[in-house]
Amino acid sequence: MEALRTVLADMKSQGVTEIISVGDVIGYGPNPIQCVDVARKEFALCVQGNHENALLVEMETASFNVRARNSIDWTREQFSMLGERREQNRPRWDWLGTLEESHAEDDMLFVHGTPRDPISEYLYPSDIYQPDKLEEIFSLMDRVCFVGHTHVPGIWTEDMVYLSPEEMNYHYRFGHKKTIVNVGSVGQPRDGDPRATYVLFDDGAVTYRRVEYPINETVVKIRKIPELDPSLAERLLAGR
Repeated sequence: MEALRTVLADMKSQGVTEIISVGDVIGYGPNPIQCVDVARKEFALCVQGNHENALLVEMETASFNVRARNSIDWTREQFSMLGERREQNRPRWDWLGTLEESHAEDDMLFVHGTPRDPISEYLYPSDIYQPDKLEEIFSLMDRVCFVGHTHVPGIWTEDMVYLSPEEMNYHYRFGHKKTIVNVGSVGQPRDGDPRATYVLFDDGAVTYRRVEYPINETVVKIRKIPELDPSLAERLLAGR
């Protein structure tokens, strides 16, 4: 929640007029209810991530590691439809149930994983050495696709090139090549930079934004919840 609030403030300072999320509003963090409430209010579009999918389809947690499974089980309890929380949580479940697995708009596609598997497939920087995988993925999109899932920001082009934000000086203008953009992660970066990451998309280009937020506030809250593995707090400090 601390990362999300900070990023929303940064977006406002940048004149953002529409917010699109490629999923995993929930997962690993100590404030899933609050994050969903903000997303319902502030996001123009949100597609379904694997953590929303696991919340909606309980058997999907079978593919999660232990700490991820414990996290989603605890998160599910926060959204309980039993007792006095039923009426407060009903609209949250309604919103979660509306999330598409993928969303196409003009020549753009928004998914959590990849066009080939919108929920679960990972796309890694090293996949430029797997041309068969990338060629099939690029064949399933028109021009630009925005993804998340790995929490590692960067850009792939159909000629098997990968660029990190640093390599492109945090700015990339789209040309005639099909392009996939991993927007990074607001709440749990995994590229060694603990700052929250998102992209601005405007006038045929993307700009990566890195935003410092009060990580220690989140760390303290995670450590106080027995069901959340302490490593979920420690990794925030290292951006891993």
